[in-house]
Amino acid sequence: MGGEGQPPAPPAAIKAIPVRHYGRWIGAALVIALLGAVVLAFANGDIDWDVVGERLIDGTFVGPAWETLKISVYAMLIGVVLGTVLAVMRLSSNPVLSAVSWAYIWFFRGTPVLVQLLLWFNLSLVFNEVNLGPIYKNEMNDVMTPFVAALLALGLNEAAYMAEISRAGIQSVDHGQTEAAHALGMNGARTMRRIVLPQAMRVIIPPTGNEFINMLKTSSLAFVIAYQELFYVSKNIGSTTLTVMEMFIAVSVWYLLMTTVFSIGQYYLERHYAKGADRELPPTPLQRLRANLTSFRTPSQVGGTTV
Repeated sequence: MGGEGQPPAPPAAIKAIPVRHYGRWIGAALVIALLGAVVLAFANGDIDWDVVGERLIDGTFVGPAWETLKISVYAMLIGVVLGTVLAVMRLSSNPVLSAVSWAYIWFFRGTPVLVQLLLWFNLSLVFNEVNLGPIYKNEMNDVMTPFVAALLALGLNEAAYMAEISRAGIQSVDHGQTEAAHALGMNGARTMRRIVLPQAMRVIIPPTGNEFINMLKTSSLAFVIAYQELFYVSKNIGSTTLTVMEMFIAVSVWYLLMTTVFSIGQYYLERHYAKGADRELPPTPLQRLRANLTSFRTPSQVGGTTV
């Protein structure tokens, strides 16, 4: 200690000893070993990787990928629009509208998509023709093509899930917003369209993006009704050329590419609707990459101190 009138001695520096996390390193080593074993098994397996590479770039899956994307987009549009209507009906004070919405959601969420696909495709066993009088008349077998059956099954099934997502988003908006809009003279429809739904989008968008990515994969079930999508084509090619595993690997890469592209789009859409809700927007992938690269810069000497 210093003498009288002298400033006290500075405290001794604290020597921090980092905690050793041996379990993390052991776990990481086990994961790397497991991944290596899986990669080695595929590399040494009876798989013709030249065929996989050829099928990826020869245009075989371009047309089927377009069919998968088309049916997914159209079905998702049906699901979003009809799901929003069902959510509003479910929240309605009218008991008939609320009951109809509940029954719809109960049925389509409670039955498998595969069963719904087969029901629509075989609808001619119940209705022989579509007769709308002077407007339209045709045989049901001609109307219910694989595309139409897949569109109805996937779209109507998705509407049941989107109804619950939309309902959760609508209920997340403070009821005072609705009361304030009514005080300004807005009717219920205009309040929902101009006040509630725009604010609910921040809650609705993330699960909707997940639902669309799931729709891209669920569309593969349409192979049971001979719809010419990715999985159906890859299955047929693999069966006829005896390259089953090669085709499954190639089509998996196509699905991964499509879901990756839409996952990036979903991220930017979520980021857009986060404006006004978050103090600071999350960094974009490019900003994250730039930050990671700058963190590995070579230390430089500034005033004798390494920074």
